[in-house]
Amino acid sequence: MFLLIVGLLLFLGAHSLRMLAGDWRNRQLARLGPLRWKALYSLPSIIGFVLLVWGFGLARQHPVLLYVPPIGLRHLNTLFTLLAFILIAAAYVPANHIKKKLGHPMLAGIIIWALGHLLATGMLHDVLLFGTFLLWAVIDFFYSRRRDCAADVRYSAGTISGDIITIGVGIVGWALFAFVLHGWLIGIKPLG
Repeated sequence: MFLLIVGLLLFLGAHSLRMLAGDWRNRQLARLGPLRWKALYSLPSIIGFVLLVWGFGLARQHPVLLYVPPIGLRHLNTLFTLLAFILIAAAYVPANHIKKKLGHPMLAGIIIWALGHLLATGMLHDVLLFGTFLLWAVIDFFYSRRRDCAADVRYSAGTISGDIITIGVGIVGWALFAFVLHGWLIGIKPLG
């Protein structure tokens, strides 16, 4: 569990610099330039990600049951993850109404992904991983929206074609992950 906690702290800590130390981050970005800043920023993120994946794998070997979710919530998680993949796609596909409306659809996708997994799983390591991501994403989403409002940020207008591409990319990504990669990478086949 220790490696999982350290990994979460490093990974989410690096992704929280804008919230926690925005002025310092901006000074470093200006001093180092975008490429060097991204290289330095990526190092703790990658180390944190490796540690949280490794720690999660180790924690799964010694499970501690906290609650038993009803089977229906596991099925509901399938819908939650589909929505999460569409929201994450919306962060990258240009000119879609989802990004126009939410501003930060990736954070919204992480919220839905984490919530769905909390509803579907009940082990301590699951609650630690998904609960931490949920809490972080909720805080970052509201912080980011408030920052956007203060800076009067405007997102580009959405188009129907942008929406169709967003939904299509999200569905394809979800299907690939749900039917192939989840079992291969995590060892659990959510859809058989």
